[in-house]
Amino acid sequence: CRPLRIQLRFRSLEKTYRKKATESSAVFTQQPTDLVVVAGQPVTLPCSIPGYNGMVLWLRDGMALGVNRDLSGYPRYNIIGDLRKGEYHLLIQRTEIQDDAVFECQAIQAAIRSRPAHLTVFVAPDNPVIVGAPVVTLQAGDQLNLTCHADSAKPAASIIWIRNGIVLNGAVYSKTLLRDGKRESTVSTLYLLPHNIESGQQITCRASNKAAPNGKDATVTIDIQHPPIVNLTVERQPVLEGSVVKFHCAAKANPPVIYYRWAKGGYVIPDVSGDTYEALVDYSFFTEPVSCEVTNILGNTNITRNVDVYFGPRMGAEPQSLQVDQGSDAVFNCAWTGNPSLTIVWMKRGSGVVLSNKNTLTLKGVRQEDAGKYVCRAVVPRVGVGEKEVSLTVNGPPTISSTQTQQALYGERGQIKCFIHSSPPPDRIAWSWKETVLESGTSGRYTVETVSTEEGVISTLTMSNIVPADFQTIYNCTAWNSFGSDTEIIRLKEQETLRLAVIIGVAVGAFLALSILLGTLSAFCCTRFHTSLKGGIQVEIVHKDHDAAQESEEHMNIKQMMVSEQFDALIRPQILMCSVQGFLVFLVCIHYE
Repeated sequence: CRPLRIQLRFRSLEKTYRKKATESSAVFTQQPTDLVVVAGQPVTLPCSIPGYNGMVLWLRDGMALGVNRDLSGYPRYNIIGDLRKGEYHLLIQRTEIQDDAVFECQAIQAAIRSRPAHLTVFVAPDNPVIVGAPVVTLQAGDQLNLTCHADSAKPAASIIWIRNGIVLNGAVYSKTLLRDGKRESTVSTLYLLPHNIESGQQITCRASNKAAPNGKDATVTIDIQHPPIVNLTVERQPVLEGSVVKFHCAAKANPPVIYYRWAKGGYVIPDVSGDTYEALVDYSFFTEPVSCEVTNILGNTNITRNVDVYFGPRMGAEPQSLQVDQGSDAVFNCAWTGNPSLTIVWMKRGSGVVLSNKNTLTLKGVRQEDAGKYVCRAVVPRVGVGEKEVSLTVNGPPTISSTQTQQALYGERGQIKCFIHSSPPPDRIAWSWKETVLESGTSGRYTVETVSTEEGVISTLTMSNIVPADFQTIYNCTAWNSFGSDTEIIRLKEQETLRLAVIIGVAVGAFLALSILLGTLSAFCCTRFHTSLKGGIQVEIVHKDHDAAQESEEHMNIKQMMVSEQFDALIRPQILMCSVQGFLVFLVCIHYE
């Protein structure tokens, strides 16, 4: 804002002084020239216009700094010199990077300006920094990478690496321009191979430029050390389970070892802190190695050993049952441990064919018939056998397996069942007949119910009060899942029945032939008895359906319903009056009941 006020003031004064200007012949006797200065040092830019009494203006990169000797907006700037001699020299105290600009002195009323003078300000780099200093620790055999950066320099700093007074070659150098557009940062990386470095050496990074010709130094000390070198030995191998084994952990380290730590199968063994360990071994020492970890201040080294223990098959990685899409590959993994060496055999349950002798069993492009149980068996010679069973489920379209002809009694409640094998389970099951489609619930005489079992899904279509038209109808059971669908056509057949009256008539006729007189009485008794029981006896015999040649035959179902009614009080006296033969006939009737 202050430079803007100066500009406005300059325009106002210009109008005032323009009328009073009498110095049209004023000339510069001293003008600013290009200069180079180191940041922090003072510098003076000369400007002399003898005999000129008008307004004098200094500009930096085209922006007015102040009028005459008023530079109050810039504390580090002053106008010096003898005013009577027309001296308007610009003094800059403690130059900074923003002073790196073009300066110009102007006599406004005389309409003259000095030559542009470029003031170049050199800036010494910041103190160089070596990453990781003052001490860089290396492990023996590692390459040494040292990085040194010198920031905020103008011009960009040059960096050299010095060891024992000798400049080292091979460093990679790069520089980056800072946001002010004037200063730069420099980065240098030195790479040294292991054979070219020694512990205790000092390496110096020296950064220099025109503002710091003698350079600035940073030094790092190289300390080459190594973590423990460990050797773990196991006494007495091979051994049987239950034997005692001794472990010895020998270590060399610089700096010295701080402590030992023992573990088995990744779990720390408590109360063991020395360089030896004794244990009563079992099969787990073969599959879970014993480890000795040795630590010094630089790090730790861990070494493991298995014990050669003889034992029978034990499961290392348990196979998992799979559910895969039809046409995809099924891969089972099964890992056993055993000692001595074991043999692995993959077989399908119920089959004697060996499918694989490896830990992995791969079934390419599985089909529905590949579903079932698979066994991974491990055999350790002269030691033992182990096995694990897994299941393979093959995802595919549903498969319906139902009797194509099912039976029901006329006038009774009937059912048609649809059995569905499906993996994944069916998303939808629908019954359709004539113009009707029903998936669940009740519609008129029809009800659909679905039940899930371990073997599959059973969908039942129930019909109340079977009518003749039901035996002429074709019923369609359809199931869908994400892989497709299957449909089964089912017909309903009427069950055949044998009238109980025929049986009773034959029995009565036979006994009438024995005696007319007693037969009349017997007929009377049996007729009365038949009249009382006729409404409550019904025998139904279910015959096999010989028309369904492509489905399994159903067993004959015999349904008898015997109902006994109490004798009426009026019938009992008449039965007592019957003769012995009549009583025997009555007993025969009871027998046929």
